[in-house]
Amino acid sequence: LMLDNFPHVKAFWIMQTLHMAQFMLQNGADDIDGTVVWYDITKLDGPSTHQEAGAGDLQRAIREAGFRPVERDTLYRPITCKGSRWRVATG
Repeated sequence: LMLDNFPHVKAFWIMQTLHMAQFMLQNGADDIDGTVVWYDITKLDGPSTHQEAGAGDLQRAIREAGFRPVERDTLYRPITCKGSRWRVATG
């Protein structure tokens, strides 16, 4: 990316496909949108395109792109889950 005034750039795979999101990660994006159980992209003149991916699908795509998947909160802090409790990761 040419600009340095964006703290984070998301690869919105839902609109671009997971394969394109991998390319975007390799070229400057540092985030990939989260899991989606069902999402239909509707077009003005044509059928909708269905997209869905679970956590495993996203983790696999991130690893295949050469990166380590990390779950985060809305402030981009890494988070961990033990049982049903989510915590901001420390150290």
